[in-house]
Amino acid sequence: MSRLSSEDASVQQRDGSEPLRPSDHVDGEADSGVNSPALGIVGWLRWGWRQLTSMRTALILLLLLAIAAVPGSIFPQRMANPNGVTQWERDNPDLFPILDAIQMFDVYMSAWFSAIYILLFISLVGCILPRTKHHWKALRSRPPRTPARLSRLDDHLEQRIDGDQDDAKHAVDLAEAQLRSAGYRVERYDGRGSFSVSAERGYLRETGNLVFHASLVGVLLAVGIGGGFAYTGQRVIYEGQAVVNALVDYSSMNRGRFVGDDALTPYAIRLDSFDVTYQPPLTSGAGQAGDFAANVTVREPGGDETKGTVRVNHPLEVAGERIYLLGNGYAPTITVRDAEGTPVYSETVPFLPQDANLTSLGVLKIADGLPEQIGMLGFLYPTQATLETGALTSVYGDLLDPILTLNVYSGDLGIDGGVPRSVYELDPSGMEQLTGGDTGVESIKLAPGETADLPNGLGTVTFEDETPEGADRDQVGMTESVKRFASLQTHRDDSSIFVLVFAVLAVLGLLTALFVPRRRVWVKATPDETGIRLEYAALARGDDPTLATAIEQLRAKHLDSL
Repeated sequence: MSRLSSEDASVQQRDGSEPLRPSDHVDGEADSGVNSPALGIVGWLRWGWRQLTSMRTALILLLLLAIAAVPGSIFPQRMANPNGVTQWERDNPDLFPILDAIQMFDVYMSAWFSAIYILLFISLVGCILPRTKHHWKALRSRPPRTPARLSRLDDHLEQRIDGDQDDAKHAVDLAEAQLRSAGYRVERYDGRGSFSVSAERGYLRETGNLVFHASLVGVLLAVGIGGGFAYTGQRVIYEGQAVVNALVDYSSMNRGRFVGDDALTPYAIRLDSFDVTYQPPLTSGAGQAGDFAANVTVREPGGDETKGTVRVNHPLEVAGERIYLLGNGYAPTITVRDAEGTPVYSETVPFLPQDANLTSLGVLKIADGLPEQIGMLGFLYPTQATLETGALTSVYGDLLDPILTLNVYSGDLGIDGGVPRSVYELDPSGMEQLTGGDTGVESIKLAPGETADLPNGLGTVTFEDETPEGADRDQVGMTESVKRFASLQTHRDDSSIFVLVFAVLAVLGLLTALFVPRRRVWVKATPDETGIRLEYAALARGDDPTLATAIEQLRAKHLDSL
């Protein structure tokens, strides 16, 4: 203890303080607050960068990204379902402006979703780059020196053998060779009367960790950039119909922000036939469909026509696009004529299946050509049967005894106001029902080829028979009297292969980081008057429950080689 000067001591004694305390001593009763230096702008920026690039922040951002994607599955999105957005606005006129202002109908292109996405990308890159630099330096560095006292390590074994200094050197040479063959990086440290080898392995663990995180960045880039060039479209096509791969021929189209109007590959596709096999009646599983096959003809610019088949889970590849089969059903052709017999409507209308036996619902809208606008709600029963209540139903999916019923409505169809309307829905509000229901007039019932009068002398409606000319009706029955439709989905995403590669790399990197142990091992031979003292020691860099077993096996193998 240093001695205080007499002047300091006298001052302290006059102040009433303890004589051995320095003059600048602060009592416990005084202000003990810690005064940190001001960080300044650069200091705060450095602090913010460190917080953003921490692994904890990256995990939080990843969780936020998953939560931010939830509204995209709750609310209809403009890119995928513009009609649904319009309908949502019509049903919720007060709430819609608020949700639209916070971009709930454009979730994946919103500012807040993009901000989370970009911050997650920056956070991961900021985590990876410094760790990669540090890992590269560690790979090039030498294994650490052998500790002077290996006995301080928990996993430590000793063995005494006979020999001299040359034998000790030979023992360490054997240990070095064994460790090198086991995949360790080794370094000799001889001197001061002893011989030792230092070895370490497990750097592949950190390599796998870095590969995992780099692969996550790759997935983000592939999805973020590649998704901007991807597109998915759906359309309904009936037998004999040909469509061109253009935006106007799709019922719905979900395309990335970088997909222009002319980005689709030009080709034409025609549905030649749609084949379905059913289990025959009165057999096990009667009525169940066994196979669906959409037989198509594709014509590319400057090329010949090629035949192809689209099946469930077996898409057809055309010009880099994949065409999937989503659904199917019946598409009856219905013709409406005015009172003078002039056709005012003749369309093949897809009827959407409502049950396993393909009881199907369809909508017809005749806006022009008649004295007033007409809407028809139709049900198609492929194999009709009458329930005890008198209602019709279908008992089999194939066309054994088809019948079409129509309920007729007159009034404003709501299509003149410029508001988009679904072709598969009919809003009867504000319209007068002319047949079916409580009108007292039976619904119109038609078999293929039959014609019936519309109410109020409006005209006639015909259910066209599509049986090919010259076909033997006794052989084909009614199976070809109604056309079938197929719901096809066209999808193109060139980034999918990159997403797959990065996902596989991420899994491999994660497995490597989980199962490769990181450890250091030392073997030391010290000769003395009584022989050679061999020491085996190991240190784990992290959890390594097999470390004790590994050092015991090393000792046994080394002693056997000696």
